[in-house]
Amino acid sequence: MRIAVFGAGGVGGYFGAHLAQAGHEVHLIGRGAHLEAIRAAGLRVESPRGALNIRPASATSDPSTIGPVDLVLVAVKNWHLVEAAPDLAPLIGPATVVLPLLNGVEAHDILAAALGPGHVLGGLCRIIAYIAAPGVIRHVGAEPTIIFGELDNRRSARVEALRAAFSDARFGAIVPPDIHVAIWEKFMLVCTWSGLGAVTRAPIGVWLRLPGTRAMAEAGLREVVAVANARGVALDPLQVEATLRFLDTMPYEGTASMQRDIMEGRPSELEAQNGAVVRLGQAAGVPTPVHSFLYHALLPQELAARGVEVPAGPPV
Repeated sequence: MRIAVFGAGGVGGYFGAHLAQAGHEVHLIGRGAHLEAIRAAGLRVESPRGALNIRPASATSDPSTIGPVDLVLVAVKNWHLVEAAPDLAPLIGPATVVLPLLNGVEAHDILAAALGPGHVLGGLCRIIAYIAAPGVIRHVGAEPTIIFGELDNRRSARVEALRAAFSDARFGAIVPPDIHVAIWEKFMLVCTWSGLGAVTRAPIGVWLRLPGTRAMAEAGLREVVAVANARGVALDPLQVEATLRFLDTMPYEGTASMQRDIMEGRPSELEAQNGAVVRLGQAAGVPTPVHSFLYHALLPQELAARGVEVPAGPPV
């Protein structure tokens, strides 16, 4: 199978390396020092499951040099997706499958608008991995798994082919009964953890154990369920308690990636996480006071990270 991995960071680099080791023709698309290191010395993955070296590795910053592929794994940050999606066009042939592995609930819609809905699956992943140094991916937690499916939840031949390919590559491959429910289940966890972690600037073990912020977390989770339900996604309200129980198992010092980006002054996925809850809630007529507070409290820091100045004068 010819595979392009658009975004060769912690997520894309890990899964891409294992697919290459399994014998697939994998092309990594990245940028900067990380890309140059992969070109020069290959890609190394460090993991409790064992180290892996892919050398030589096919890596480029220009998708047009690759040509049409069977599968595109999309693993860029959400804030980069809208501008980057049209760049995927040279990778798309008549039967190409595009599978997003981003946080959030809008990636498949963005990709479908840019590339055509027939190419796009719904997807998410479970993994904690990051770029430890240029050319080096470090996997530190969670059993690596890709969860995916057709957007209409039918069982198709292409989904079954991907499940087989992923299983051969030694990571989990799950096709859930409803991919939209699966996407929103992860979304409710990630955006609530990210927002509260970023606002409090505290690890999860602190804000989850203080009664006030724990109550905010529960209310924020309920808001996401209400928005999902209003949009026709059958997210079970019982998932609120299940998500809180899961969060209670996280390491005391745990932080979310969006939280770390904001605390370190980098652009983040604020718009695709708490911002999405607010936007989608407004469109559906569902109040989202917790996520509205989180979004608007963090927005000044997000604008500063992006170099956007708020003009002086009367409030808009």
